[in-house]
Amino acid sequence: MITYRLNDALPREVITSLREIPEKKQRLEFENALDAGYGRCWLERPEIARLIVDNFRHFDSQRYELIAYVVMPNHTHVLIRIFDGMTLSSIVHGWKSYTAKKIASALRAAGEPPALPIWQPEYWDRYIRNESHFNAAISYIHNNPVKAGLVNHESDWQWSSAPGSAGGPPADNQR
Repeated sequence: MITYRLNDALPREVITSLREIPEKKQRLEFENALDAGYGRCWLERPEIARLIVDNFRHFDSQRYELIAYVVMPNHTHVLIRIFDGMTLSSIVHGWKSYTAKKIASALRAAGEPPALPIWQPEYWDRYIRNESHFNAAISYIHNNPVKAGLVNHESDWQWSSAPGSAGGPPADNQR
């Protein structure tokens, strides 16, 4: 399970205050801060959200199996199963590199020169331990727009693989 965010998704003062929280609570508080919608939230623009979803789907079944995803206004969550010979770092680098160029181009075309870099350099990843954790990760991903107060039901969020959403499940992955 991977989470990555726009460069301005968390203001410096928020990050500083979060680092003062005991480590066990930090991850949850980081997620809550992301859901607060800081930054310019470029990913809420339909053309940019579509770009991110299309990018996830591009190498599905070639480099990884795309299991679940959600594109939030300032961050993404994605669950994949990596194929032999591929590395997580190369996959995430490819996603971020390609989409950064496309997002910057779209913003310039709209008369909004982007602040660079587009993406925060690091990302969070979590190895899935067992089936229970796997199911919890999918649930978290699909429910994130509800938790953030963006929609009432997970299927109402268009930029998600949640069943019934406009984004729909990844190709050939009807779980």
